[in-house]
Amino acid sequence: MTRQELIDQINIKKSFLCVGLDTSIDKIPAHLQNHPDGIFEFNKQIIDATEDLCVAYKINTAFYEVLGARGWEIMERTVNYIPKEHFTIADAKRGDIGNTSAQYAQAFFETLNFNSITVAPYMGEDSVRPFLEFENKWAIVLGLTSNSGSADFEQQKIGDEFLYEKVLKTVSNWGSPDNLMFVIGATKASDFTTIRKIIPQHFLLVPGVGFQGGSLREVSKYGLNKDCGLLVNASRAIIYAGKTENFAEEARAIALQYQQEMSGYLANRPTD
Repeated sequence: MTRQELIDQINIKKSFLCVGLDTSIDKIPAHLQNHPDGIFEFNKQIIDATEDLCVAYKINTAFYEVLGARGWEIMERTVNYIPKEHFTIADAKRGDIGNTSAQYAQAFFETLNFNSITVAPYMGEDSVRPFLEFENKWAIVLGLTSNSGSADFEQQKIGDEFLYEKVLKTVSNWGSPDNLMFVIGATKASDFTTIRKIIPQHFLLVPGVGFQGGSLREVSKYGLNKDCGLLVNASRAIIYAGKTENFAEEARAIALQYQQEMSGYLANRPTD
């Protein structure tokens, strides 16, 4: 998917919502836990209920990898079921020496046909470069994450700047706003002003809204740019909103709340 195609979907739907399909068999409604294809059926109903309210779906691969070969098959069927106008994210956090990263890129961009993959930049440019060599595919690089452990490295000073600031400055030169995004946790909303000074045009994938306590209002206030520039992810808050057979309706209701709030912020986004 191109940057302009993503922007068009945001403007059409008045939404920058990303729904996280972090599906766990022990958390889906009871009537699906013994279903022979319960996880895929759950994902299918969530997608059907939310596709007009969101512009992206993020699949955390760990929830599928844990199931072995069957999990990979469910993940592949799920990404193929997602409508083509949606931006698809493999939340796999890959990153290794160049020839290994090239295999990861081929696996997720060609075999599984995701639009993007999350990437850890710790090993440097040669570990990220293979993900940037596929046309209309995206690397979403970890920048400032929302977990408490981000203080161990990301928020340590290197001279006059934080490590995460150096990562943003350096990595942004490896690609462009057309193929690079960054993960910025919603619980770090106070840092968005600084981040936008470093990478004003790049899209930011923002987890941490909902169960993790991030503020959509604050993220939008400090993170939006003229093209929107945000994909705000909500996983548990949406997909596990309901515990009964009408779970998809309840998921839709929460997604609609997000979409309606986002619509208001988009109407007042910066114009330059």
